[in-house]
Amino acid sequence: MQTDVIAVVEASAFRRWMAVATLGGVAVLLIYSGATTGTSAILRTCAIVLGVFSLVIALRLYQATLHRIELTSEGLRDSSGVSIARLDEILSMDRGFLAFKPSNGFVVRTHVPTVKTWRPGLWWRFGRHVGVGGVIPAHQARFMADRLAEQLAARR
Repeated sequence: MQTDVIAVVEASAFRRWMAVATLGGVAVLLIYSGATTGTSAILRTCAIVLGVFSLVIALRLYQATLHRIELTSEGLRDSSGVSIARLDEILSMDRGFLAFKPSNGFVVRTHVPTVKTWRPGLWWRFGRHVGVGGVIPAHQARFMADRLAEQLAARR
């Protein structure tokens, strides 16, 4: 069943490439320092492992930000078809200054815990909490949060 999209959040090309370039730069610096520094073998190995890990995260960030988040009358979903949080599962939404939320985003609390999922730079789901944000523009996240708050208020 096709539903109308109420709001969309997606990373711009500039934000995506800056985030990937930053993580890639950190990875290159870590691998380089691990390969050329004369410290102990444990520190060199840790630097190289962290560099490879940073490269993997940069690749995952690039792949994740190819998609977008859509708010429909059924809830939040990824453009790849992954359901992030159904509207009937959502208890509350917080976008306050002191909320544990991603950058430029908001956090949603649900009734039931779900599978841990992380799309770097876009959204994450851990237990009963779903965080939306990262490399997305603040105005898009604010608009989506406002529409989601309206839907939650109308449901009550």
